[in-house]
Amino acid sequence: MRDFGGIVERSPARVVRPASAREAAAAIREAAAQGLEPVPRGLGHSTYGQSLTSGVSLDLGGLAGVREVGADRAVVGAGTSWRAVLAATLLLGLTPPVLTDLLDVTVGGTISAGGLGGTSHRYGTQAENVLALEVVVDGEPVICSPDVRPDVFDAVRGGLGRRGVITEATLRLVPAPDRVLSCSVPCRDAADLLRFQRETPAEHISGQVKPSETGWTYEAKAVLYGPGEPPAGTAETEELSYAEFADRMRPDVEELISLGEWARPHPWGIVLLPGSAAAAVIGSTVAGMTVADLGLSGAIVVKALRVGHVPMLAAPDDPVLFGVLRAASPGCASVAEMLAANRALLDRAEAVGGVRYAIDSVPPAAG
Repeated sequence: MRDFGGIVERSPARVVRPASAREAAAAIREAAAQGLEPVPRGLGHSTYGQSLTSGVSLDLGGLAGVREVGADRAVVGAGTSWRAVLAATLLLGLTPPVLTDLLDVTVGGTISAGGLGGTSHRYGTQAENVLALEVVVDGEPVICSPDVRPDVFDAVRGGLGRRGVITEATLRLVPAPDRVLSCSVPCRDAADLLRFQRETPAEHISGQVKPSETGWTYEAKAVLYGPGEPPAGTAETEELSYAEFADRMRPDVEELISLGEWARPHPWGIVLLPGSAAAAVIGSTVAGMTVADLGLSGAIVVKALRVGHVPMLAAPDDPVLFGVLRAASPGCASVAEMLAANRALLDRAEAVGGVRYAIDSVPPAAG
């Protein structure tokens, strides 16, 4: 069995697909009695085996489904994709405050990792926008929230399924816009990109570093929900329905699948940097890279964040996400070389007070 990273392979002793919290609890108790590690798995979008095990793999696909949508919340199974959540909430003109770029990942999976998106500068992580959880802890289902069993609530959000298995989530909802205006803004360098992200009052903010004929170029994306003037320096605009914008990755993913790139190994290096040192680390890292180091379908993302109370998700002050999302394309750097580069990036990040993000691909430090 592999995950999206395609680097680590493990064969589980058993795969269980529970259809309820009680079935999940029974499977976890049985695994414990046999000395086997139970590991939950949604889409398996980790990149270094985080969703794999040689013990019992808990396939959460049997826990998919939107159970209830109200005026300000939705109750969904942990195996539900964010695509399915959004389809149900948009019927009432509502949306989760934070969506991942790829809508096919699962609610339980991203809450267990933290869950970051383009609105995280405003709303924080997906884990911060959970009102309550149903979780299997010590072989028994429990309900937890900020007020009920807060110890469990804090342990499982960002806990990668190791402190308890999420089986159901009550998600906060906010009004969804009808249409959005997506604005592309060229930036001079990493410092200019981060300045733009911090100062621009847009609902959705992101940034990329892209290869060009003259080297690496920096670009910010500011998305306005509803009417508004494009930010100064905007080079291109595109008006979309909110549903189209939220699912903007689908055409790219379909093309990568057809080209075989989606199935390549993905040695992703992702760190959270302190804002004071982020521009320097990003700039020096990118300056030392070539397209071959990134891969033909790789991407470099930069995102200023706000991270609130998620104890299991370590984050420095004024955090900045820096993701070198490598793809081991033919003719590019090898997987081993990409992993070594990720290790060097993490070392560089830790030297200035940064930390790794949970789903990345970093081999253990030598020695």
